[in-house]
Amino acid sequence: MLKFVEALTRQQKATIFLVLDLLLLPVALLFAFVLQDMPVSTMVLMGQMLPVLPYIIVLTAALSYWLGLPQVQLIAYERHAVGQTAIVAISAAALEASACAVFGPELPPGVHVVFGLSYLLMMVAVRTVMLQVVLALYRRARPRSRVLIYGAGNTGTQLAQALKTHDGIDPVAFVDDNKSLQGLTLVGLPVCAPARISEMVQSRGIRRVLLAMPSQSQPKQAQIIQRMQKLGLEVQALPSFAQLTGEEALVDKLTPVPPQNFLSRDACDVPLQVAAGSYAGRVVLVSGAGGSIGSELCRQIVACQPTKLVLYELSELALYTIHQELCQRLEGTDIELVPVLGSVTDPRQVRRVLERHQVQVVLHAAAYKHVPLVEANPLPGLANNVFGTQTLARAAAEFGVERFILISSDKAVRPTNVMGASKRMAELIVQDLATRCGLHSDGTVGDTIFTMVRFGNVLGSSGSVIPLFQEQISRGGPVTVTDPRVKRYFMTIREAVQLVLQAGAEAEGGEVFVLDMGEPVSILRLARQVIESAGYTVRDDAHPEGDIAIDLIGLRPGEKLEEELTLSTELASTGHPKIFCAREAVLSEIEVAALLRALRQAVAAGDDEGARRVIVRWVEGYVQPLADRKTS
Repeated sequence: MLKFVEALTRQQKATIFLVLDLLLLPVALLFAFVLQDMPVSTMVLMGQMLPVLPYIIVLTAALSYWLGLPQVQLIAYERHAVGQTAIVAISAAALEASACAVFGPELPPGVHVVFGLSYLLMMVAVRTVMLQVVLALYRRARPRSRVLIYGAGNTGTQLAQALKTHDGIDPVAFVDDNKSLQGLTLVGLPVCAPARISEMVQSRGIRRVLLAMPSQSQPKQAQIIQRMQKLGLEVQALPSFAQLTGEEALVDKLTPVPPQNFLSRDACDVPLQVAAGSYAGRVVLVSGAGGSIGSELCRQIVACQPTKLVLYELSELALYTIHQELCQRLEGTDIELVPVLGSVTDPRQVRRVLERHQVQVVLHAAAYKHVPLVEANPLPGLANNVFGTQTLARAAAEFGVERFILISSDKAVRPTNVMGASKRMAELIVQDLATRCGLHSDGTVGDTIFTMVRFGNVLGSSGSVIPLFQEQISRGGPVTVTDPRVKRYFMTIREAVQLVLQAGAEAEGGEVFVLDMGEPVSILRLARQVIESAGYTVRDDAHPEGDIAIDLIGLRPGEKLEEELTLSTELASTGHPKIFCAREAVLSEIEVAALLRALRQAVAAGDDEGARRVIVRWVEGYVQPLADRKTS
């Protein structure tokens, strides 16, 4: 039967509709006679109408065809088509009344009225029945997808009405969080509570949820979508009217608030002025030039007018990005920009670059810095951070570099993780070289100034908490915090780099410069600030209707509750109020050599436990994790 319906052409369907309408005309007339109390029998009256009935049918057919009523598809038979049907029915009744007035029989006016109304209702009813028959045939031949509509507002009810005529989707029920709507029936569908979704999925074979809440906030929608997906349901969201008309973007992109807005103090701006002279007219090399700190170092060094800037970077994409940015900035200047793709652990390449470009200042920012990743991969982290520093620092001494500035971290102070320990070892290497001048390749004594600058977290750097929080918010949350007691020092990238360059210019050799980072900031409070700055509310026990939840996930391996900036409490002031100098105990040349020899053996043997034992032996304050102590 369905194949027969699908095989019919548009013209054939129109002919069928026209024939049915014309067959209904005498039926409606007969029905009008039956309803009226007439002195003559119904069949006699029909016999008297037979001479004029063909003319009424022909004229009605012509009017119907002219109006285009037979061409109207069943699925499109709505208000306008019903109006056309009414015109045809009224016209047929007028023709019938005129014919009776001229040719007889004489009938009361009520008969003509009943005939017109009956004819209209019959034509509408036949089309409605035909539509349901055709839809039933399609449903039997093509199983419909049973769906829930989440949201029983205007959008949801309009969607349900539209889907009732869809041949592939069968709306089963509404789901809504509004308790005042739960239990009602809207457009023939029950409104259920979200708690019943799992039950309906099992009993009604539902596999899809249509989210009809376009005015709801993005985090709320994301939370609902996550809950539905956990039940194994496919979720599709309906765009709002504003989105469909182009007044609002179909994809809502969260515009992050600049990280410096979350600094719990005023960011300091440090004009380099005199310090810029230490970099002006010189060849400067920045290792890790594509990273967050390294790229900002490059931008600010360019402002100091060096003759050449060497960008040393392991990541091709990061190197390409910073090189393209600086090329545009340096158009029309005499500053030469040299991109170098390579690792600081490669002695041949490091020596070749320093010698070829006659490098005078090295800013060493290249390091693996993400604590959990280095904790899970200790040997690559140690090799890069420790041996990379050793390779670059020794080559700098050998080729007479004027200044070597190590970018260190507060995690190097009494570290509880491998990343912090690797940075402390890097500091020990630089401190050792600072106590004895490096040798030039010709054997003469050099005068390289070795120093290091230690500071805490940098706002907005790759992998830092604020970009992570903003990304989690854009997905609807939750925002994850390790522990409510965790605090960290924060500084903007710009001010950190300004102070690094200032400290590097003031260095005389062997100093550990520590930057004043203000008071440590609660990460839990920071999470709340980021959520609220995005225009959302925090969802917790006190505010269960909030937008974004904060989940406490526990401290990660090697993570501290609070970081420290110095090994000693004594800090000497410098020429800048935000820079302090810490004179800390150093290892002897023999001890540093023993450290490096033992660490190199552990890395070469792939011995994680051996590497940790080296850290325990030589890094002050490091405590080996319990699990590692049990296995060692």
